[in-house]
Amino acid sequence: MKIALAQTDLTIGAFEENTEAIAGLCENALEQGCELIVFPELAITGYPPRDLLERRDFIDGAQAALDTLVARIRGIGVLCGTITRNSTGIGKPLFNSAVLFEEGHILHMVHKQLLPSYDVFDEARYFRPGPSSEPADFHGRKIGITICEDIWNEPEFCPWCETYDTDPVDDLAKKGLDFLINISASPFSLNKPATRARIIRGLAARYGVPLLYCNSTGGQDCLVFDGGSFAAGPDGSVFAQAADFSRDLVMLDVEALTGDVKHVSSCPEEQVCRALVMSLRDYTRRCGISRVALGLSGGIDSSLTACLSVEALGSENVLGVLMPSAYTSDESLEDARSLASNLGIKTATLPITPMFDAYVQVLETVFEGRPMDVTEENIQARIRGALLMAISNKLGHMVLSTGNKSELAVGYCTLYGDMSGGYALISDVPKTMVYRLSRFINRKKELIPERVFEKPPSAELRPGQKDEDDLPPYDVLDPILELYLEKRFTPGEIVAEGFDEQVVAKVIRMVDANEYKRVQAPLGPKVTAKAFSCGRRYPVAHGFRSV
Repeated sequence: MKIALAQTDLTIGAFEENTEAIAGLCENALEQGCELIVFPELAITGYPPRDLLERRDFIDGAQAALDTLVARIRGIGVLCGTITRNSTGIGKPLFNSAVLFEEGHILHMVHKQLLPSYDVFDEARYFRPGPSSEPADFHGRKIGITICEDIWNEPEFCPWCETYDTDPVDDLAKKGLDFLINISASPFSLNKPATRARIIRGLAARYGVPLLYCNSTGGQDCLVFDGGSFAAGPDGSVFAQAADFSRDLVMLDVEALTGDVKHVSSCPEEQVCRALVMSLRDYTRRCGISRVALGLSGGIDSSLTACLSVEALGSENVLGVLMPSAYTSDESLEDARSLASNLGIKTATLPITPMFDAYVQVLETVFEGRPMDVTEENIQARIRGALLMAISNKLGHMVLSTGNKSELAVGYCTLYGDMSGGYALISDVPKTMVYRLSRFINRKKELIPERVFEKPPSAELRPGQKDEDDLPPYDVLDPILELYLEKRFTPGEIVAEGFDEQVVAKVIRMVDANEYKRVQAPLGPKVTAKAFSCGRRYPVAHGFRSV
C-alpha cells in the first residue's frame, strides 16, 4: 500500500485556506498513486486553537470544513485531524479526533485518549478523553490510529510527561494490526526530535509492525513545529523521512518498507537557527506583517537577531537602527555598520544623547542630591525603546526585541526599554547558545564581524560597563539557569553539581525577583525544554523562596 505523509503548515481558523491546501495535497498524492494520505493532528483547525474552541462559530466552521473535504475528495483515502463534538453530554464538549474518510463516506473515527496538561499543553481544558479505540479496516489492512500524546507514554524516554493509566498503543496492538499511524502536532525543543524518534522506533520494534508518524510543521505564536515526519519498520529502522522545518509530502510503501528519505538538520545549531527563522517568517505572515526593525548595538544579540531576520524576511524588509549614546564605543558603531553592510539592510542612526540630557535636566529637581545609578541607565534603554516604537508606528515595521534568555531570566533588561517590541526572537536562547548560533551562521561567510565575538558583552549604559560586573560569567550562569529552570533542581542540588553556593543563591534570587518583568515581555519562540513565553506559569506575587 502506497501512503503519503502530508507534513503541513496550516493556519489556525483559516478553514477555507486549510481546506484548499488539504485538497491540493490529496490531488498530488493521488497523482503519485497513493491509496491513503495522512495529515497531522488538528490539521483542519490548526494547532493549538486554544480558547477559539469555546466559540460555537469556530466549531461550526471546523465541522463545515470537514464536511466539504469528505464530499469533495475522491480516489484516495484521507486520515485527517480535526475537532468533533462530544454528543454524550458528559464531560468536555469536544474531542480531539482523527477521521478516516474515502469516496464521500467517513469510514472510521478515533478520539485522542491521553490529553497532555503540562508545559505548553492544556488539552484537558477543552477536550474529553476518548474511549479505547478499535483498529480501522482500510483496503484489507487493519490500521491502529493514535493521536500525538497517545504514544508519549514511555517514562524511560520522557520522564517529564504525565503518567497515564491507559496505554492506547498496547491496547490497539492486542487487537491485531498491520501497521500503526500517529498523527501529531508536536512542538520543537532541543533534543526532542531525537527523543521522539527513540519512542516511535521503539514502539515499532516492540510490537513488530510499521509505525507511520505524521507531524505538523511551521510556527504558531511561541511554538515551533519541526515536522520531521517518518516511518519506522518492524525492526525499528527508519525507511521514510520527511525534511524538518519545512512543508513536505513523503511517499512510502508500507509493505515494501521503502520511501522517500529527505535531509534533516545535522546539528543542534542548525535546528535552532531553522526553528527561529521559521517562527519569525510564519508569525509575520500570519499576522500580516511584512517588515521589521531592531536596534543594532554592535553586540552579539542584535547581530544574531538581524541575521535571522534577514534569512526569514529578506534584507529589504529589515531596518537596523543605531542609537548611540555618550557611552557607545566607536568599535560598537563600526561593528553595527559592518554587520548591516554584510547583510545588505538599511540603517538609521539616531543619537540619544540630546534626549538623555533633556531627561536628566527635567528630573534634576526630583533627583536632587542623588547620584547617577541604574535609573539613568534605564532611561537610555527606554529612550531607545521609544524611538523604535515610533518607527514602528510611523513606518509600519514590527519591532524585534533582541534580549536573550539569560538576560530575561535574571532581569538584566529594562521594561519599556530593550524589552519593547512585538516579537522576542531569541528570548529562549541562552547567551552561550547565542554565540554558538552566531558561529554557525558565520561558518560559510563572515556576516557578524569577528570583533563582536571577541569583545566582552556590555550594555554600554555607563563608562566601562561589562555584563560580568553584575552577573556571573555566562558559562557559569547558563548551566545554573538550565538546572533551575528546565530540570527543576533545588538550590542544594545545583550546588552539589559543583557550583558556588553564593553564586547559585544570587542567580536564583534574581530569577525569582524578576517574574514581573517576564509576564510583560513580548512573546517569542520556544526552543528549549522550558521557555518563559509559554509553558512556565509562576505567580508574580507569592511568598515561597528557594533561597
